[in-house]
Amino acid sequence: MEVRYNDYLISDDKLKISVDAVIEFLSGSYWANSRPNDRTKKAIENSYCIGVFHKDEQVGFARVITDWATFFYLCDVFVQEEHRGMGIGKKLIETIMNVAELEGLMGLLGTRDAHGLYEKYGFIKDGERFMKRPPQWVTQPY
Repeated sequence: MEVRYNDYLISDDKLKISVDAVIEFLSGSYWANSRPNDRTKKAIENSYCIGVFHKDEQVGFARVITDWATFFYLCDVFVQEEHRGMGIGKKLIETIMNVAELEGLMGLLGTRDAHGLYEKYGFIKDGERFMKRPPQWVTQPY
C-alpha cells in the first residue's frame, strides 16, 4: 500500500522502513525510551509497519500488532517534530484505518497525549476494562 500526501509518501513496504530512524525516535519517546534496541528491531520484524517518507527520508512511523481476525493494537506512532502540524499524523492514522484487513476489528492503543486525534477515527477511552502488565525492562511507568 502506498498513499501520497502532499510531498509525503505513506507506505507499508517494510524494505523502506529505517530501523535506525525508528530506534532513534523511540529512544526519546515517553513510552519506549527504555526499550532495548534489539526489542524494537524484533517488534518491527513481527508487526505490520507503516512509514512516512519525505524525499526518501523517514519522518514518521506506526506499528500494528494484529491477528487479522479479531483485534489490532496500534503503537509506536510518531511524526518527527519538524514535520508536525501539516496533517501528516492524521493522514497516517486515516491510512491505517482504511486498511481493508483491519476493517471491523476491535482496535486498541495507549496514549498520554493524542486522545483527540484517535477519537476522530473511532477510538474511545475505556479505562475501566483494560489492564496492563509492564515488561520487565521498563524502568519508569508509561
